[in-house]
Amino acid sequence: MEKVVEVRNLKLGEGIPKICVPLVGKTDEQIIAEAEYLKDLKLDLVEWRVDHYEGVEDLDKVKNILSALRDKVGDLPILFTFRSKKEGGEREVSDEYYAELNKKIAETKMVDLVDVELFTGDEIVKDIVEFAHQSGVKVVMSNHDFFKTPEKEEIIKRLCKMQDLGADLPKIAVMPNTSEDVITLLAATEEMSTKYAKTPIITMSMGGLGLVSRLAGETFGSALTFGAAKVASAPGQISVDKLAEILDVMHQSR
Repeated sequence: MEKVVEVRNLKLGEGIPKICVPLVGKTDEQIIAEAEYLKDLKLDLVEWRVDHYEGVEDLDKVKNILSALRDKVGDLPILFTFRSKKEGGEREVSDEYYAELNKKIAETKMVDLVDVELFTGDEIVKDIVEFAHQSGVKVVMSNHDFFKTPEKEEIIKRLCKMQDLGADLPKIAVMPNTSEDVITLLAATEEMSTKYAKTPIITMSMGGLGLVSRLAGETFGSALTFGAAKVASAPGQISVDKLAEILDVMHQSR
């Protein structure tokens, strides 16, 4: 891994994997209440899972609640994510609106990173990445497989493609069906981070079976992990307090 990605005062890609907590409220009130709850937790950045938000298809509503969220979380970096239904999210929108949503929000400069799904289509992905970078916003490029774990070579191939498309932080999450699947994900992470990565990467094996992958990022080369505040946004997330404690123990033992 050759470089660190900096957002606000946070350096992704060095030391203990950073902890991200997703916000999954459906209403303005729920989102702000979740953000308020974060004040007593140990975390490094916030992910707003806007696909859960009931007003997601109204850009003005999205911008208004984002402004309130920005005020509430202070200097914590915000990752803005619309997760499509095909990759485990709450709903689908058109490709055109998906691109417009990400670009308009990047333009506000109220978020620090946007999540762009790899398989949205190369041209749409490149367009969003270019616009985000022009706005000073970093890109987490992602792929989620909720059914299986691809072969190690395929995982690495997808992460490399994300780099080629301009990702600042390539991310892949896969579902294990056996313990061997978890080893496949960890082996792919180690090989990618040591041989091919030009940026920090984010990887995880989901569900209870894959929990070890959320804890062992410093060992294998994943720069970020996700913990739950009240409600998990993906299978296998544990509470942020437990996560922070375990990551610290593993770091001290190195």
